[in-house]
Amino acid sequence: MSKKVFDNRELSWLKFNQRVLEEAQDESVPLMERLLFESIYSSNLDEFFMVRVGSLYDSSLVDDDEKDNKTKMRPSEQLSAIFARVRELVAVRDRSFEALMKELKAKGIHHRSIKNLSRLEMEFIEGYYAYEIKPFLNANIIDKRHPFPFLANKSIYVITRLSAKGTKSLGMISCTDKFDRVVFVPDENSGDINYVLVEEIISHYADSIFENYKVEEKALMRVTRNADIDVDESYDSELDFRQNMSVVISKRKRLCPVRLQISKNLSDNVIDTLCERLELSKKQVFVEKAPLDMSYVGDLFGKAQSKKGLFFDEFEPQRSPVVDQLEPMISQIDKHDLLLSYPYESIDPFIRLLSEAAEDPQVVSIKMTLYRVAKNSKVVRALCKASENGKEVVVLVELRARFDEENNIGWSKALEEFGCHVIYGPPRMKVHSKLCLITRSVDGQAKYTVQVGTGNYNEKTAKLYTDFCLMTSNSDIAADAAQVFRALSMGELVENAKTLLVAPKCLQNKVIEFMDNEIAIAKAGGEGYVAAKLNSLTDKVIIDKLIECSQAGVRVELVIRGISCLVAGVKDVSDNITIRSIVGRFLEHSRIYIFGAGVRKQVYISSADYMTRNTTRRVEVAAPILDEDIKKRVLDYFDIQMHDNVKARIMQPDGTYVRAFDSSAHCCAQEKFIAMAYESAPELVTAPAPQPVQPTQPAAADLSQQQQAVQKKGLWAKIKSLFSRKK
Repeated sequence: MSKKVFDNRELSWLKFNQRVLEEAQDESVPLMERLLFESIYSSNLDEFFMVRVGSLYDSSLVDDDEKDNKTKMRPSEQLSAIFARVRELVAVRDRSFEALMKELKAKGIHHRSIKNLSRLEMEFIEGYYAYEIKPFLNANIIDKRHPFPFLANKSIYVITRLSAKGTKSLGMISCTDKFDRVVFVPDENSGDINYVLVEEIISHYADSIFENYKVEEKALMRVTRNADIDVDESYDSELDFRQNMSVVISKRKRLCPVRLQISKNLSDNVIDTLCERLELSKKQVFVEKAPLDMSYVGDLFGKAQSKKGLFFDEFEPQRSPVVDQLEPMISQIDKHDLLLSYPYESIDPFIRLLSEAAEDPQVVSIKMTLYRVAKNSKVVRALCKASENGKEVVVLVELRARFDEENNIGWSKALEEFGCHVIYGPPRMKVHSKLCLITRSVDGQAKYTVQVGTGNYNEKTAKLYTDFCLMTSNSDIAADAAQVFRALSMGELVENAKTLLVAPKCLQNKVIEFMDNEIAIAKAGGEGYVAAKLNSLTDKVIIDKLIECSQAGVRVELVIRGISCLVAGVKDVSDNITIRSIVGRFLEHSRIYIFGAGVRKQVYISSADYMTRNTTRRVEVAAPILDEDIKKRVLDYFDIQMHDNVKARIMQPDGTYVRAFDSSAHCCAQEKFIAMAYESAPELVTAPAPQPVQPTQPAAADLSQQQQAVQKKGLWAKIKSLFSRKK
């Protein structure tokens, strides 16, 4: 197969992050939202270096002859290509940031240079430095008598070249962790927002900090460290899995550097010394004019809320028109399947399902997989309440959810304190599925309610990410869900499932089987059709089958937000495939699989991308959409995304992306879904006020709403106390 139909995974990801940066340059996006896209671009790149570049760096040391199975690039070749491309993007991002600062200044938001502050403003900075910064500073001299200090991952330092009495040395000052990043300078008259960053203040006073030296050069710098640790290879058999994860997290903090950012060019001697001490090549050093760490944007967001026209119009997830606000959730789901579409519809009905199940005397057990949850999780609260009420609660907490490991360790301990049975799943397999199984005993018969989702049980991200939540009482789906939990409890894998697609044993092969069916239909003269909405496409087995589909005349339509190792539109190879990417206000996170044309269409929603890690190395679940109304709704959703001509980019045969454009009416899929959510949202219906009662020993169900609120608050306080104590 010609290499031109394949793209390298890492270089494709950089194309995705470039599309994020393009949103920061899009003049139709409000200014503060554009600044947020700059911040997202930067945090994305941080994680990319920590995980993907870190992994490639390790591979280049262990076996540099192991080639990428699509582009045949060795690890060292991939690293060189990454560093070259990132250097190009640094220049683009610096120009983008400079332009944004000029536009924000015109709107009364000023990132001030200390040298341009007025006398009164400088007096404020001097006082702030003297009382809020200077007493807590940590400065180091680096020479033959003073060792090079450990540089924390993603922390900012001032690096200086010093001279004294004919000797040369380096000086270093830590700028972050102890201090608020944004220092707001009081405005004398206009009411504008003026700010400087704390590292800029510290750098300004570097001469006085090293008072016995002459500062010859100074700049800000920031190190990014490898964070890619193989949990299973690091496993200590003397520790339980949770203890082992704590050890792994501790090790991660000291892994080798993979990138050095500096705020201005320094002399070759300084750069050479830093590279030697950090064991970096100069290819890994990036000079950046924009702030080295953009995480401060969140603080600026809060301060700028009073400024009109700088943000997207406020939007709150709406009530679902298919959910009766007064009828119990399980009762509704028993009648027909329900689908929620986040963030356009609220996650509240699912939270209500869990809360009602926790109190329902017929519910005997709740089983659930947790990958990432919100900080103040209502999901965890409901599970703890269910356990307190005597129900069996089994929770698989994925301790290996990257960068959420510490959080999940804390939640696992808190859940156990409330009597929940916490499990961790099979060895060497992350459990990424979003699955919940509620079991009731009704007249001696077991009745089931199942929820399958494409995204995490996280109330915060449910307002920011597009995802689907399917709730059903279908007996076949319930039987498969029960099988999944039986396998997880035993540390085993599902070998076969009747209705659900369950990775790693029976998802990829089923997808291939569905595609083979479309190939056979196309070869017989019928209409073959395959479609999917994904975050990423890297699985070569599936990619090869998609190419086979294209060559057999099957029409393939893909909406892929991020990585695509398949290049669409290559003549005689992938010319029946179209790939588009949508980057917008909300993170496109839902996964949809579609097989077949017309009345033959089969539709699935899934937690799994078409990535090798998802299809062969994780426990994932895809659920069929069996309700015809819901199926139409999901297909309409996909069709609207295929007609987006505002935020969509379409892949070209050379692997580049261009903005979708046609002469038809303006269609921004996310804006359309917001409008549809508002139009269809029902009026708020409140339950009739309960009649006053005077029981001698009130049960929880008889308490007034105010008393119940107090009770729930007390439960949450107990959970938080346990969490903070155990974490």
